[in-house]
Amino acid sequence: MAAGTIKQKTLKTEIGCTGVALHSGLKTSLTLKPAAENTGIRICRTDLLNGAREIIVNWENVVDTRLATTVGNDHGSTVSTVEHLAAALAGCEIDNVLIEVDGPEIPIMDGSSAPFVFLIECAGTVEQSAARTAIKILKPVTVGDENRSVSILPAEDFSLAFEIDFDSSAIDRQERTFQRIGADFKSDIARARTFGFDHEVEALRSAGLARGGSLENAVVVSGDKILNEGGLRFDDEFVRHKILDCVGDLYLAGGPIIGEVIASKSGHELNNALLRAVFADNDAWTRVEASTPSVQEAEQMVSAVA
Repeated sequence: MAAGTIKQKTLKTEIGCTGVALHSGLKTSLTLKPAAENTGIRICRTDLLNGAREIIVNWENVVDTRLATTVGNDHGSTVSTVEHLAAALAGCEIDNVLIEVDGPEIPIMDGSSAPFVFLIECAGTVEQSAARTAIKILKPVTVGDENRSVSILPAEDFSLAFEIDFDSSAIDRQERTFQRIGADFKSDIARARTFGFDHEVEALRSAGLARGGSLENAVVVSGDKILNEGGLRFDDEFVRHKILDCVGDLYLAGGPIIGEVIASKSGHELNNALLRAVFADNDAWTRVEASTPSVQEAEQMVSAVA
Protein backbone atom coordinates (compact mmCIF):
# COMPACT_ATOMS: atom_id res chain seq x y z
CA MET A 1 0.00 0.00 0.00
CA ALA A 2 1.36 3.43 -0.91
CA ALA A 3 1.99 6.19 1.60
CA GLY A 4 -0.89 8.62 2.16
CA THR A 5 -0.84 12.37 2.66
CA ILE A 6 -1.63 13.52 6.20
CA LYS A 7 -4.03 16.44 6.54
CA GLN A 8 -3.70 19.34 8.98
CA LYS A 9 -5.76 19.21 12.17
CA THR A 10 -7.35 21.71 14.50
CA LEU A 11 -9.75 21.48 17.44
CA LYS A 12 -13.38 20.59 16.91
CA THR A 13 -14.60 23.10 19.51
CA GLU A 14 -13.13 25.59 21.95
CA ILE A 15 -12.28 24.60 25.50
CA GLY A 16 -10.81 26.39 28.49
CA CYS A 17 -9.30 26.02 31.95
CA THR A 18 -7.86 28.08 34.78
CA GLY A 19 -4.67 27.53 36.71
CA VAL A 20 -1.79 29.16 38.52
CA ALA A 21 1.03 30.89 36.65
CA LEU A 22 4.32 29.31 37.73
CA HIS A 23 6.38 32.46 38.13
CA SER A 24 3.86 35.18 39.07
CA GLY A 25 1.67 32.90 41.17
CA LEU A 26 -1.42 34.60 39.71
CA LYS A 27 -4.59 32.80 38.65
CA THR A 28 -4.64 32.56 34.86
CA SER A 29 -7.38 31.62 32.39
CA LEU A 30 -6.62 29.78 29.16
CA THR A 31 -8.85 29.00 26.17
CA LEU A 32 -7.96 26.85 23.17
CA LYS A 33 -9.91 27.64 19.98
CA PRO A 34 -10.10 26.10 16.50
CA ALA A 35 -8.12 27.92 13.81
CA ALA A 36 -8.15 27.88 10.02
CA GLU A 37 -5.68 25.75 8.08
CA ASN A 38 -2.17 27.16 7.74
CA THR A 39 -2.73 29.41 10.78
CA GLY A 40 -0.19 27.58 12.93
CA ILE A 41 -0.07 28.22 16.67
CA ARG A 42 -1.02 31.72 17.77
CA ILE A 43 -1.51 33.29 21.18
CA CYS A 44 -3.90 36.13 21.95
CA ARG A 45 -3.23 38.08 25.16
CA THR A 46 -6.82 38.99 26.06
CA ASP A 47 -5.61 41.42 28.73
CA LEU A 48 -3.98 43.62 26.09
CA LEU A 49 -5.32 45.78 23.27
CA ASN A 50 -5.12 45.72 19.49
CA GLY A 51 -1.86 44.68 17.82
CA ALA A 52 -0.08 43.94 21.08
CA ARG A 53 -2.40 41.00 21.68
CA GLU A 54 -1.22 38.50 19.07
CA ILE A 55 1.97 36.45 19.26
CA ILE A 56 2.93 33.89 16.63
CA VAL A 57 4.37 30.89 18.45
CA ASN A 58 7.50 29.92 16.53
CA TRP A 59 11.27 29.68 16.97
CA GLU A 60 11.90 33.17 15.61
CA ASN A 61 9.72 34.75 18.27
CA VAL A 62 11.40 33.09 21.26
CA VAL A 63 12.69 36.01 23.36
CA ASP A 64 13.76 34.29 26.60
CA THR A 65 14.80 30.76 27.53
CA ARG A 66 15.63 31.13 31.23
CA LEU A 67 13.73 28.44 33.15
CA ALA A 68 11.03 28.32 30.45
CA THR A 69 10.43 29.18 26.79
CA THR A 70 9.00 32.68 26.32
CA VAL A 71 7.64 34.04 23.04
CA GLY A 72 6.99 37.67 22.18
CA ASN A 73 6.06 40.14 19.45
CA ASP A 74 7.31 43.48 18.13
CA HIS A 75 5.11 45.35 20.63
CA GLY A 76 7.01 43.88 23.57
CA SER A 77 4.18 41.56 24.59
CA THR A 78 5.33 38.18 25.88
CA VAL A 79 3.94 34.86 27.09
CA SER A 80 6.13 32.42 29.00
CA THR A 81 6.09 28.70 29.76
CA VAL A 82 4.67 27.75 26.36
CA GLU A 83 6.64 24.49 26.08
CA HIS A 84 4.29 22.14 28.00
CA LEU A 85 1.28 23.23 25.94
CA ALA A 86 3.35 23.11 22.73
CA ALA A 87 4.41 19.55 23.60
CA ALA A 88 0.75 18.54 24.02
CA LEU A 89 -0.09 20.09 20.64
CA ALA A 90 2.83 18.19 19.09
CA GLY A 91 1.85 14.91 20.73
CA CYS A 92 -1.80 15.29 19.65
CA GLU A 93 -0.70 16.44 16.17
CA ILE A 94 -2.58 19.75 16.28
CA ASP A 95 -1.36 22.09 13.55
CA ASN A 96 -3.65 25.09 13.93
CA VAL A 97 -4.92 26.61 17.17
CA LEU A 98 -5.66 29.97 18.76
CA ILE A 99 -4.61 30.18 22.40
CA GLU A 100 -6.26 32.89 24.47
CA VAL A 101 -4.63 33.72 27.80
CA ASP A 102 -5.35 36.63 30.14
CA GLY A 103 -1.78 37.23 31.28
CA PRO A 104 1.91 36.79 30.46
CA GLU A 105 2.14 33.09 31.36
CA ILE A 106 0.52 29.82 30.36
CA PRO A 107 -0.83 28.21 33.56
CA ILE A 108 1.49 25.53 34.91
CA MET A 109 -1.35 23.11 35.78
CA ASP A 110 0.31 19.99 37.33
CA GLY A 111 3.71 20.73 35.77
CA SER A 112 3.26 18.34 32.86
CA SER A 113 1.51 18.24 29.48
CA ALA A 114 -1.20 15.81 30.61
CA PRO A 115 -3.84 18.45 31.50
CA PHE A 116 -3.43 20.03 28.05
CA VAL A 117 -3.70 16.63 26.35
CA PHE A 118 -6.92 16.12 28.33
CA LEU A 119 -8.29 19.47 27.12
CA ILE A 120 -7.46 18.64 23.50
CA GLU A 121 -9.13 15.23 23.79
CA CYS A 122 -12.23 16.78 25.37
CA ALA A 123 -12.46 19.40 22.60
CA GLY A 124 -11.95 16.78 19.91
CA THR A 125 -10.04 17.25 16.66
CA VAL A 126 -11.06 17.76 13.08
CA GLU A 127 -9.15 17.10 9.87
CA GLN A 128 -8.73 20.05 7.53
CA SER A 129 -8.32 20.25 3.76
CA ALA A 130 -4.67 21.32 3.52
CA ALA A 131 -1.83 18.83 3.70
CA ARG A 132 0.29 18.76 6.82
CA THR A 133 3.91 19.74 6.16
CA ALA A 134 7.02 18.64 8.02
CA ILE A 135 10.59 19.88 8.30
CA LYS A 136 12.91 17.20 6.92
CA ILE A 137 16.52 17.40 8.06
CA LEU A 138 19.06 17.01 5.23
CA LYS A 139 22.40 17.19 7.07
CA PRO A 140 23.69 17.04 10.65
CA VAL A 141 23.51 20.18 12.78
CA THR A 142 24.94 20.49 16.31
CA VAL A 143 24.93 23.27 18.91
CA GLY A 144 26.49 23.41 22.37
CA ASP A 145 29.84 22.25 23.71
CA GLU A 146 31.49 19.24 25.35
CA ASN A 147 29.34 19.68 28.47
CA ARG A 148 25.89 20.31 26.97
CA SER A 149 24.79 19.75 23.40
CA VAL A 150 21.96 18.86 21.07
CA SER A 151 22.30 17.52 17.53
CA ILE A 152 19.90 16.63 14.76
CA LEU A 153 20.65 14.16 11.98
CA PRO A 154 18.87 13.10 8.79
CA ALA A 155 16.42 10.22 9.33
CA GLU A 156 13.22 8.82 7.87
CA ASP A 157 11.17 9.58 10.98
CA PHE A 158 11.39 11.54 14.24
CA SER A 159 13.26 10.23 17.25
CA LEU A 160 14.71 11.91 20.32
CA ALA A 161 17.45 10.42 22.51
CA PHE A 162 18.05 12.39 25.69
CA GLU A 163 20.49 12.00 28.56
CA ILE A 164 20.78 13.96 31.81
CA ASP A 165 23.28 13.80 34.66
CA PHE A 166 22.65 15.64 37.94
CA ASP A 167 24.76 15.77 41.07
CA SER A 168 21.89 14.32 43.09
CA SER A 169 21.41 10.67 43.99
CA ALA A 170 17.66 11.18 43.54
CA ILE A 171 18.27 11.79 39.81
CA ASP A 172 21.82 10.72 38.87
CA ARG A 173 22.27 9.84 35.20
CA GLN A 174 19.19 8.99 33.15
CA GLU A 175 18.73 8.37 29.45
CA ARG A 176 15.74 7.55 27.29
CA THR A 177 14.77 7.48 23.62
CA PHE A 178 11.35 8.59 22.42
CA GLN A 179 10.13 7.66 18.95
CA ARG A 180 7.00 9.28 17.61
CA ILE A 181 6.09 6.31 15.37
CA GLY A 182 4.90 3.42 17.54
CA ALA A 183 5.21 5.44 20.74
CA ASP A 184 2.38 6.81 22.84
CA PHE A 185 3.08 10.41 23.79
CA LYS A 186 0.13 10.45 26.18
CA SER A 187 1.26 7.50 28.31
CA ASP A 188 5.05 7.71 27.92
CA ILE A 189 5.84 11.41 28.08
CA ALA A 190 2.86 13.69 28.75
CA ARG A 191 2.53 12.95 32.49
CA ALA A 192 6.18 13.69 33.35
CA ARG A 193 6.34 16.78 35.57
CA THR A 194 8.78 19.66 35.75
CA PHE A 195 11.23 19.47 38.62
CA GLY A 196 13.50 21.57 40.78
CA PHE A 197 15.61 21.59 43.92
CA ASP A 198 14.43 22.93 47.27
CA HIS A 199 17.67 24.89 47.84
CA GLU A 200 16.95 26.91 44.67
CA VAL A 201 13.43 27.97 45.64
CA GLU A 202 14.38 30.89 47.91
CA ALA A 203 16.72 32.42 45.32
CA LEU A 204 14.11 32.07 42.58
CA ARG A 205 11.40 33.71 44.65
CA SER A 206 13.75 36.53 45.63
CA ALA A 207 14.17 37.13 41.91
CA GLY A 208 10.39 37.24 41.46
CA LEU A 209 10.22 33.75 39.97
CA ALA A 210 8.55 30.45 40.92
CA ARG A 211 5.98 32.22 43.12
CA GLY A 212 3.33 29.79 41.90
CA GLY A 213 5.51 26.71 42.26
CA SER A 214 4.46 24.04 44.72
CA LEU A 215 4.43 20.30 45.29
CA GLU A 216 1.14 20.34 43.34
CA ASN A 217 2.85 21.37 40.10
CA ALA A 218 6.48 20.26 40.33
CA VAL A 219 8.67 17.45 41.58
CA VAL A 220 10.86 18.91 44.32
CA VAL A 221 14.18 17.28 45.14
CA SER A 222 15.92 17.71 48.50
CA GLY A 223 19.27 15.98 48.63
CA ASP A 224 18.53 12.33 47.91
CA LYS A 225 14.80 12.64 48.67
CA ILE A 226 11.69 13.41 46.63
CA LEU A 227 9.50 15.72 48.73
CA ASN A 228 6.25 15.00 46.88
CA GLU A 229 4.00 12.77 48.96
CA GLY A 230 3.12 10.53 46.02
CA GLY A 231 6.71 10.20 44.84
CA LEU A 232 7.49 9.92 41.14
CA ARG A 233 5.11 8.98 38.32
CA PHE A 234 7.95 7.14 36.53
CA ASP A 235 11.33 5.92 37.78
CA ASP A 236 12.91 8.12 35.12
CA GLU A 237 10.40 10.99 35.29
CA PHE A 238 13.21 13.56 35.17
CA VAL A 239 14.55 12.59 31.74
CA ARG A 240 11.01 12.06 30.46
CA HIS A 241 10.20 15.65 31.37
CA LYS A 242 13.32 16.88 29.60
CA ILE A 243 12.10 15.00 26.52
CA LEU A 244 8.69 16.66 26.96
CA ASP A 245 10.33 20.10 27.09
CA CYS A 246 12.41 19.33 24.01
CA VAL A 247 9.39 18.07 22.05
CA GLY A 248 7.56 21.30 22.90
CA ASP A 249 10.50 23.55 22.06
CA LEU A 250 11.14 21.81 18.75
CA TYR A 251 7.47 22.05 17.75
CA LEU A 252 8.13 25.77 17.38
CA ALA A 253 9.83 24.80 14.12
CA GLY A 254 6.42 25.28 12.52
CA GLY A 255 5.50 21.63 12.15
CA PRO A 256 6.74 18.13 12.94
CA ILE A 257 10.41 17.37 12.36
CA ILE A 258 11.70 14.41 10.39
CA GLY A 259 15.10 13.78 11.91
CA GLU A 260 17.02 12.10 14.72
CA VAL A 261 17.64 14.34 17.74
CA ILE A 262 20.41 13.49 20.21
CA ALA A 263 20.51 15.65 23.35
CA SER A 264 22.91 15.69 26.28
CA LYS A 265 21.93 17.94 29.21
CA SER A 266 20.10 20.25 26.82
CA GLY A 267 17.56 22.85 27.90
CA HIS A 268 15.34 25.53 26.42
CA GLU A 269 18.25 27.73 25.30
CA LEU A 270 20.01 24.98 23.34
CA ASN A 271 16.74 23.60 21.97
CA ASN A 272 15.97 26.98 20.45
CA ALA A 273 19.57 27.45 19.33
CA LEU A 274 19.31 24.19 17.40
CA LEU A 275 16.28 25.43 15.47
CA ARG A 276 18.02 28.73 14.73
CA ALA A 277 21.09 26.87 13.46
CA VAL A 278 19.00 24.57 11.26
CA PHE A 279 16.99 27.37 9.67
CA ALA A 280 20.10 29.52 9.19
CA ASP A 281 21.38 26.91 6.72
CA ASN A 282 19.09 26.39 3.75
CA ASP A 283 21.00 23.23 2.86
CA ALA A 284 20.17 21.65 6.23
CA TRP A 285 16.43 21.30 5.78
CA THR A 286 13.48 21.23 3.41
CA ARG A 287 9.72 21.33 3.87
CA VAL A 288 7.82 18.25 2.69
CA GLU A 289 4.27 16.99 2.84
CA ALA A 290 3.80 14.70 5.83
CA SER A 291 2.64 11.21 4.89
CA THR A 292 1.85 7.89 6.49
CA PRO A 293 4.42 5.18 5.73
CA SER A 294 3.70 2.63 3.08
CA VAL A 295 3.34 -1.02 4.13
CA GLN A 296 6.90 -1.68 2.97
CA GLU A 297 8.27 1.29 4.92
CA ALA A 298 6.33 0.27 8.04
CA GLU A 299 7.72 -3.26 7.81
CA GLN A 300 11.24 -1.90 7.45
CA MET A 301 10.78 0.30 10.55
CA VAL A 302 9.46 -2.64 12.58
CA SER A 303 12.41 -4.77 11.45
CA ALA A 304 14.85 -2.00 12.40
CA VAL A 305 13.38 -1.73 15.92
CA ALA A 306 13.36 -5.52 16.35
